[in-house]
Amino acid sequence: MTRPSLYIAAVSGVYAALAAALPGAAVAQYPAVRAAPQDPAAVMQVAEDFLRQQLATLPGEPNILIDEARTDRLPACDALSGFMSNGARPRARMSVGVRCAAPQPWSTYVQATVSVPGQYYVAARVINAGERITRENIVPQDGDLVALPPGAVSDVEAVLGMTASYRIGSGQPVKPASLRSAGSIQRGQTVRVTARGAGFAVSSDGQAMENAAPGSMVQVRMASGQIVSGVVQARGTVEVPL
Repeated sequence: MTRPSLYIAAVSGVYAALAAALPGAAVAQYPAVRAAPQDPAAVMQVAEDFLRQQLATLPGEPNILIDEARTDRLPACDALSGFMSNGARPRARMSVGVRCAAPQPWSTYVQATVSVPGQYYVAARVINAGERITRENIVPQDGDLVALPPGAVSDVEAVLGMTASYRIGSGQPVKPASLRSAGSIQRGQTVRVTARGAGFAVSSDGQAMENAAPGSMVQVRMASGQIVSGVVQARGTVEVPL
């Protein structure tokens, strides 16, 4: 019998002797060490913190309820971060992504219920295109700011004095996209163009080729067909520096 065979036989004999001496004894089995699972509370906290950052621009204290995260099959992570799909925005019921960067990359999703109680402004009556926004023609209304159309006005001071770009129905939320600054000009509008030089000024009418707010540059087509560029003034005129 070779030397390795003698060794194997000796070891087998030891096991046989132990089994005979200790009836019912089991030979211990040592499974592979498994990494600790990810703490679900940490995932839920990251998702909540991420949503609070996304809602920071809205006035009021957000109410956020995160459903229980299932992380029993995910290894513990040292670097968690929240995310949403491109173009997504907070809504009443939504999914929030949480990803791990290290030591082993993974990502998961949790469900969240979100609301932000607050005030927004609606038209108190029909506001016609070109009509100025005043405290009399818009009124505050209580509601969930998350459930509103994007951009619904919650700061009345930001829109007072602006004019409606188109008709706003009674009770409809007021949005900046439906308003323009006082003095703004619209594409196709006839505007007064003034060219100023050293000690003189020449004025003539032209047609605006684009929408523009006070202080911005705009191109204007003159009656002769010439196109000039100037700065929109607060009163809705255009000044061309010489």
